[in-house]
Parts: sequence; structure tokens; C-alpha cells
Amino acid sequence: MIVVKKALIITHVNSEGPGTLGDFLISQNIGIERVNFSEGEVLPKDPLDYDIIISMGGPMSVHDEDQYPFLREEIGFLRKAIEGNVPLLGICLGAQMIARSCDAWVGKAKKRELGWKDVFITEDGQKDMLFQGISHVMRVFQWHEDTFDIPQGASFLATGWDCENQAFRYRNAFGLQFHVEVTREMLYQWFEGSPELDAILQGYDEIEVDLTTCAKTLYSNLLWLSDIRKRAWAGHERHSRKR
Repeated sequence: MIVVKKALIITHVNSEGPGTLGDFLISQNIGIERVNFSEGEVLPKDPLDYDIIISMGGPMSVHDEDQYPFLREEIGFLRKAIEGNVPLLGICLGAQMIARSCDAWVGKAKKRELGWKDVFITEDGQKDMLFQGISHVMRVFQWHEDTFDIPQGASFLATGWDCENQAFRYRNAFGLQFHVEVTREMLYQWFEGSPELDAILQGYDEIEVDLTTCAKTLYSNLLWLSDIRKRAWAGHERHSRKR
């Protein structure tokens, strides 16, 4: 039985919200608190108040701290969440933020990725609960210029042709460079007026069922892992108090 009750979703811009992930959390009766930096909102004081924390994408770089001071605050917040064993998920920029909070290098990729691409689950990824029930080859949406090194001590979970590092797990934190949460409406908003819009929407229509199934499986696995970690941490705390 899943007992995760409270999720914090960090959004950096209005257009990159939680998409199908938000819908899934609502369907599981999980309360959502959302911090939207583009609306001037600020992070809560303590990440330990949440059962799971999700950091979404955005067009900025993790190094744009002078222009976006909230990035510096978020890195510290995520680092504290990792130290406190709060389950984390980062998507695109969010994954880069988690990597940065683990002191891994983040910078320009050799090649910009845009559009529908295949990512390949590694041997470690196939063993990880996050990707159980998911095909070893996933068709996902990519839109990024930066990439990250796999943090020291982390598991390398997924790779790709144009950008090698696509997913990792560091303790209780998962970083996904790619998007599984996108909806048709989100993609339309992102590329309205762009010559790439029709091809992107056609690609979505062709894989919508598979993408939705894959995303829901990943979300379910994430909540299961979050619940297990929460119980394990609570047990550790109780044991520590008794000593």
C-alpha cells in the first residue's frame, strides 16, 4: 500500500509544469504543493516536510545563478533533501540540478537534442526498480543543450545516441534528462509558431499510448520506491532515538 501523501513540485517556468506526472499524483490522492519560481514564489524551509520532491525543466542553465538566484537556493535545498533521504525526481533541468547538488559537472552537451529520440536502459537501469515493467528502449521527448556527468557513487541508468548520460540514481534521487511527462497541449504551447510544431505533434500522436503507459509505470515505480524509502528512514529514526 502506498502511503506517500505530500509532494512538492518545483517549476522554473510556467510552461514546464508536471504534465501527466501531476495528473498521476492527483489520481493517487497525493497532495501537491507547487513552487513556481517564475511567479516569484520561494522554496519552503524544510525539504523533510515532504514525502517526495520533483524538480521540473526550464530553459535556463544551472550556472545562471546571477540571473536566476533561485537556482542557488534550489541546489542547497536539493542537497539537504538528499542528505535527509527525501525521494527526489528531476526532469531535464531538474536532473541537471540534482547532478549539480551532488557536485557533478554540468555543462554544454556535444550536440543539442530536440525531438523524439530513443533512450536505452543500461544493465544497471534494467535492475533498478524505477524501470521495472518498461521496455529497454524508450521513445521520449528531448529538448536540451546541457548535459551532466553521472555523480560519483551514482548508478548510470539510461543512455542515448546523441547525449550519453540520460538517467542516473544517486541514493534517493533520480535524474532524467528526457521528458516523459509531456502532453500534446504542452508541446503545442512550447512550439506554437515554430516550423517544428507539426512534426513534433505527429510524433506525439504516433506514440501517445506507449508514452502514456511507460510514464504511468515509471510514476508508479517511483511512488513505490518513495514509500519504501520513507518507511526505512522512519524505522532508522525510531531505532536511533531508542539507542
